[in-house]
Amino acid sequence: MKCEAIHCYDRGTVRFAVYPDGIDGPRVLAEISEDALRDVLGACGGPESLVEACEHNFEVLEEHVVRRFREDPRRAIFLETRDLLFVR
Repeated sequence: MKCEAIHCYDRGTVRFAVYPDGIDGPRVLAEISEDALRDVLGACGGPESLVEACEHNFEVLEEHVVRRFREDPRRAIFLETRDLLFVR
């Protein structure tokens, strides 16, 4: 699935969408910190680099988001460095 992501400068995150049940199911918004994108996923520049890191690692991020969504669909999903330490 294509990654729908935008940089949120004021929040220091990239917000992206996941569709746990496919395109016809619910759309879940999640955020990942800039630090996680730089420290773990290899982003090394400005906003474009952050979004690209999200896009290149979308499958891994999607797994985390779907798992958290299934645990509690009402809870906001925010990924930090500690959530991704074992990705690479």
